[in-house]
Amino acid sequence: MSKTTLRKRISLVAVTALTAGVLSVVAAPAANANVSAANGTINNSLMVATNASTQPTAAVSGDAAGTAATSKGLLYKDTSSGLAQSAVVLTGGQLSFYAEVSTAAALSATGGTFSDSVTISDSVVETYNTANTATIFPLVGGGATYIATLWTAPATAGVYTVSLLTGFSTNASGVSGVPTASLLPPTLGAFITIQVTATSAGGTYSPSTSICQVSTAGAASTYAGAGVVDSTAIFANGDAAYINYDLNDAYGTNLDSGNITVTSTNGALVNVGAGGSLAAGKATTAIFTSDGASDTVRVGQGTTNAPVTTTVSISYNGTVVCTKTITIRGEVAKLTVENIGTQALGAASTDNGAQWMAQKTTVRTDGQFTVVATDSAGNVVNTTEAIGTYAAATGSTSTLIPAITVNTRSTTSTATSADRYNFGGFSCGATAGEASVKITFTSSATAKVTTSDAFKARCAGDASTYTVSLNQASYKQGDLAKATVRFLDSKGNKAHNMSGVGANTWNLPYMTAIDSTIAAGVGASSQTVTDANGEIVYTFAVGTTTAAVAGTYTGLATYDAPALGVSSTPTYTLSTGGDTTTNADVLKSIVALIASINKQIQALQKLILQRL
Repeated sequence: MSKTTLRKRISLVAVTALTAGVLSVVAAPAANANVSAANGTINNSLMVATNASTQPTAAVSGDAAGTAATSKGLLYKDTSSGLAQSAVVLTGGQLSFYAEVSTAAALSATGGTFSDSVTISDSVVETYNTANTATIFPLVGGGATYIATLWTAPATAGVYTVSLLTGFSTNASGVSGVPTASLLPPTLGAFITIQVTATSAGGTYSPSTSICQVSTAGAASTYAGAGVVDSTAIFANGDAAYINYDLNDAYGTNLDSGNITVTSTNGALVNVGAGGSLAAGKATTAIFTSDGASDTVRVGQGTTNAPVTTTVSISYNGTVVCTKTITIRGEVAKLTVENIGTQALGAASTDNGAQWMAQKTTVRTDGQFTVVATDSAGNVVNTTEAIGTYAAATGSTSTLIPAITVNTRSTTSTATSADRYNFGGFSCGATAGEASVKITFTSSATAKVTTSDAFKARCAGDASTYTVSLNQASYKQGDLAKATVRFLDSKGNKAHNMSGVGANTWNLPYMTAIDSTIAAGVGASSQTVTDANGEIVYTFAVGTTTAAVAGTYTGLATYDAPALGVSSTPTYTLSTGGDTTTNADVLKSIVALIASINKQIQALQKLILQRL
């Protein structure tokens, strides 16, 4: 029997009194919901009647199907029948057990008492132990036999167990025979843990046994003990988001039918109904009469093509039971062009730039620029081919820049992922130069055209010469030095950055290279490309591994490409950072001191002569 109908069929949570050991209930029993013993495994299944009794006591099963079996005070029963069963019953309540066995059998409990035990296929009187915590069915017929009994829960709340034992006992001499009160059957066939409680916790919403989770589709979700797992999917323009929920009481059973009220903020439209497919909502509030079992809320944009971030609240009879915040993207409203490189002369818009893109975005793909599309709220929009097309804006192409294309589309709307980039390129003619260009995106659904801000597309030739300059003329121990290498093409233009700088060697006395502009894991230093202005910067530590010796030094930087000509020899001065006074400085100071003394002597002589 499914959990979704269990509570209604138990109908025992409306307990109003306990008089003379008899439970009084308000609700009437439902149609037979007991599971037939034949549906279980012989000797390994123990059934519990979930039908509610309206009589002073519970009733044992009169047939294998358990048609007439009823329990009293049962608040919860799981759906299993083997070794891991669980149930909740009120103190003094009664559970009606029945099973199918093919051997001698017994039911043994850690508390409470058994009564009214019967076998259905054999007219054999049951036996009990002294405390009535075990009932024995010693004889059976030739085939499977149905047994049944009532178990009365103790008056003391606590946790108790009932076991189904099968087989034949063995006496002290090892002889197999009929079980007795002291020698119960040896094989454990089924086992149930029963929580006996003085009051019912049923009928009231419990978050610990309920679920409410965001999904990409409506579904009849059922709480199964797992935590809430919201979908990580990003809802695109035109998508509907769904919240699937299952509300239960503390025993994991359904609530009584009540008012489900769903509200949303920021104009999002909501609809609520039984789990599964729902029509789009028409308002920011939706009301549904339900017990909260496996229902669905559909959430949509309030304005077509406009982004919305909404907080959806679900209430049961006025109590908020679920709150979810959902964002649905709008259509493209802005194009941001970044990471613009310099293309090689004569190259097509679909060629070059893989290393440049790897260094800028960690994604190795050809391109001279990236595009990120966002909606009017700034949310990243994944511009797949299905939702629109990119093109050069009118007037952006020319003899200098013959074509502008977007060649690799984005694959996600996650703002922190490199896959949010669309990778574009531009072609170059035979002449170096730059032009101000734009690109557009046209929506397939609405034909809306979004145009980027203007950006510079530059074309240049291969590197032909280079120079190295240091950021300072003088350094001291512990400084960081920056060396900038500038590459020019044969016409003196800043070279393009579509190919690596090539193998290179550096010798700067008392300086140690500590980094370069290459991105980690995307190639060797010879593959590194310059920035869009034909420059690359290296960082060196001054005298960190070897103490610097003060003086003036000339370094040597060599790039191995033959076309680049001679090496560069940057010159710089080093100091130790302490007392840098030289012998010449000391001698100069002594000479100055002597001259000063001589002047003072001459002045004194004049003064003496004037007084004579």
